[in-house]
Amino acid sequence: MNRRSIWKQVDWISIALYLTMIVIGWFTVCGASYSYENADFFDFSTRAGKQLVWICCSLGIAFILMMLDDDLYEIFSYLIYAVMIVLLIVTLAIATETKGSRSWLDIGPFRLQPAEFAKFATALALAKFMSAYGFTIRNWKNALIIAALILVPMLIIILQQETGSALVYASFLLVLYRMGMPGSVLFSGLAATIYFIVGIRFNGDIIEGTTSDLGIFSVMLMIQFFVCAMLVVYREKWKLAFNLLGGSLAIILVAYLVSKHVIVFDIIYVEWGVLTITLVYLFYLYVRERKYTYLLIALFAVSSASFLYASSYLFNHFKPYQQARIQVTLGIKEDLSGVGYNVNQSKIAIGSGGLSGKGFLNGTQTKLKYVPEQDTDFIFCTIGEEQGFIGATGVLVLFLALILRLIVVAERQSSTFGLIYGYSVVSILLMHLFVNIGMVLGITPVIGIPLPFFSYGGSSLWGFTILLFIFLRIDASRKS
Repeated sequence: MNRRSIWKQVDWISIALYLTMIVIGWFTVCGASYSYENADFFDFSTRAGKQLVWICCSLGIAFILMMLDDDLYEIFSYLIYAVMIVLLIVTLAIATETKGSRSWLDIGPFRLQPAEFAKFATALALAKFMSAYGFTIRNWKNALIIAALILVPMLIIILQQETGSALVYASFLLVLYRMGMPGSVLFSGLAATIYFIVGIRFNGDIIEGTTSDLGIFSVMLMIQFFVCAMLVVYREKWKLAFNLLGGSLAIILVAYLVSKHVIVFDIIYVEWGVLTITLVYLFYLYVRERKYTYLLIALFAVSSASFLYASSYLFNHFKPYQQARIQVTLGIKEDLSGVGYNVNQSKIAIGSGGLSGKGFLNGTQTKLKYVPEQDTDFIFCTIGEEQGFIGATGVLVLFLALILRLIVVAERQSSTFGLIYGYSVVSILLMHLFVNIGMVLGITPVIGIPLPFFSYGGSSLWGFTILLFIFLRIDASRKS
């Protein structure tokens, strides 16, 4: 395809949304980093000036990506991935520690964070592997390779102490689900999240009249409920599920009454007994009916119980500040002067903006620097204070429009490679948006990931630009 036809085919709606967001993002950085001593936004020594340079570079990168042959992205997918893995390892080995992490490379006067670029490299490698002829995601060998492609960069980034950036790789589960991964796998991930939150939130709370931990008790009860629900969904065993659940609850209730009125003991042991009986019965059903579904449900139950205790062990070995962030988010404790300070000040800034905001450069919370990282990870609070509820909603609408447009573009791809890469872009943007906004509002733990196209920083902006425009270049060469 010649160069002129590329610009006729390119999705100008996505480009328009991208340009709108980086322009608004620059003005937001101006507002967040504004200083009365140096009010020149075009001074390249200021944050606003540097961000303008990075925006101009991003536009240049976008143009170059559109000019390259789209086949190059697929041909060199594995090479790009390998180079990024090597770069991540080199960064881990030689980077100096910055705010507790070793994730930045100093290249002359510039600083780059390779973790931001590893996302598009992983998306390319996944798209290349999963678009191979005869690929099926239900093949266990393919599943292991996919897991390796995702986990290798993820683990290296965790070793760099960049937990937030590593968490983004969980977004690829949405891609796998779109490409045929069983819904049970996605449900297992959701269940694990619920187990972790409930287990940690109620850890140490003792049920009255017993010596049982409320967190463990609640999760064990949920496991039993999920097992019965799966019997209904996958085997349509309504009567069996009802009898198992009703019998389990009756036994646990009797155990609780005995502990409260006769002799105090830990009724979690009773829950374990009930679960064991359930597992034995599932194995019996497998032998009788020769349906592997029963074994998979039993495996889910065992894995769930194992995850409960493993997550508790891991949480106790988190660094104190990481534990504190999770505890503050879950409402276990309040620390407005410590780890909860950022979120509290962010909420104050957003709340003070009201409906229409205080106006550009008029935010008191941000001007007086009450909110740490207000032009990077917490930049959304600047939008909320200066532009109010209307402005904040407008930004979210822009993101919604971009994500929905990219889904439309992904679905019209003529190649599996383009389809998979497109959904990778969507999933990564969704994860960043959900976690960043949730972090600013105190819904998710503070783990430090940027808001795409808005947060200050060259690595972030360039990484998202490359991620997006590779997809737009692939789409521009699609066969109509």
